[in-house]
Amino acid sequence: MARKKSAKTAAVSAENTAAKNENTEKESEQSAVETVSKEDYDKLKEEFDSQKDQFLRMAAEYDNFRKRTEKEKLATFDNALATTVEAFLPVADNFALALASGTDSGEEFKKGIEMIEKQLDTAFEKLNVVKFGERGEPFDPLLHDAISRVDDDELGEDMIVSVYQKGYKIGDKIIRHAMVQVAN
Repeated sequence: MARKKSAKTAAVSAENTAAKNENTEKESEQSAVETVSKEDYDKLKEEFDSQKDQFLRMAAEYDNFRKRTEKEKLATFDNALATTVEAFLPVADNFALALASGTDSGEEFKKGIEMIEKQLDTAFEKLNVVKFGERGEPFDPLLHDAISRVDDDELGEDMIVSVYQKGYKIGDKIIRHAMVQVAN
């Protein structure tokens, strides 16, 4: 029992000594602060402000770098996807041409071509590839390449009369512009 009391007493006295040392350190810091001249204080304040400004600039540069890197990653993926899809576009065009010209061929042939075209459209849809350029749409020079202009009473001015090749895009990235004929 005596050992327990002496251990407790030693722990309490150690805590008291630590608290006294801490108070002494605080008092010495306060006296050191009080002895700093106004010129030294201004110089230290200016240095602190300069360091703080450098830190904030570095933090902003890092944030900008992180955002730019993220955008570049997304753009790289979109570019790779666009290149892949671009390889399939002639196949899709040939199927569309076969459907358009295959009216004299057998019904089974036409049905098979339609099934393949639907499969390609489904694959493009899964890759977020959007097809554009339909008859009756307004002409947009950012999306469409005008091959020719014709007079058409049925459609208004600057409307697509016929489509020679469909356009494709992923998000805002144009993979291929639509080749169209535009009404005057």
